[in-house]
Amino acid sequence: MPVGDRFIGKRVLVTGAAGGVGRATVELFEAEGASVVGLDLTPGEGIVACDVGDEASVHAAVTTATERLGGLDVVANVAGVDQFRKFEDLDLATWQRHLSVNLTGPMLISRAALPHLRASKGNIVTIASIAGLRGQPYQAAYCASKAGVIMLMKSLAIELAADGIRVNTICPGGVQTDMPVSAAAEHANSDLDWALLMESSGARYGFMPPSHVADAIAYLASDAAASVTGAVLSVDRGTAA
Repeated sequence: MPVGDRFIGKRVLVTGAAGGVGRATVELFEAEGASVVGLDLTPGEGIVACDVGDEASVHAAVTTATERLGGLDVVANVAGVDQFRKFEDLDLATWQRHLSVNLTGPMLISRAALPHLRASKGNIVTIASIAGLRGQPYQAAYCASKAGVIMLMKSLAIELAADGIRVNTICPGGVQTDMPVSAAAEHANSDLDWALLMESSGARYGFMPPSHVADAIAYLASDAAASVTGAVLSVDRGTAA
């Protein structure tokens, strides 16, 4: 992970900040001079409690974050959930949880942050997945939510360009975080076709470290990407190529 001074004086909000890609993103921005507030379900040092799928929770958390930071320059929508289900076993609660966190969450966070981003001509970077670009078995809800967030962010990129706000999306392949580990552990003794799942999920050559995704977030949030908006950047070792 490179360490420089790209974000000195910048004010950054990161969702899903307690672990995985979110934590790596917080660490990178802080190392490069930014002031960062993280959001996650469980509060902690530098982390404000927030359920990204709940409108009231998002409003309160973004208000707290912007008061601490004095505004916003960058929003990184990282929070996400993934649970494996055969389609015939996909219950409505699981379906709705994926949509709530993976799709409604970035919508609510981005909308709440919008006045502050207009003031700073800031930018939004959202984590989707290669599951939003290609089908994956046992992940109908995850694929649908990630495909939806890609198009949400493309729409925002066009709508907000006149305000000087850039909006970009990253589609990682397999990342070594607690999320896939927990999803797999839930079905340790099931009859899911793990070879098929691994082949389609971008883990054919192993899981990448979260820092690789954080590096991509930092690039899109930086001045090096000043003319980049509406982009969908795959970070997947060629899986979706």
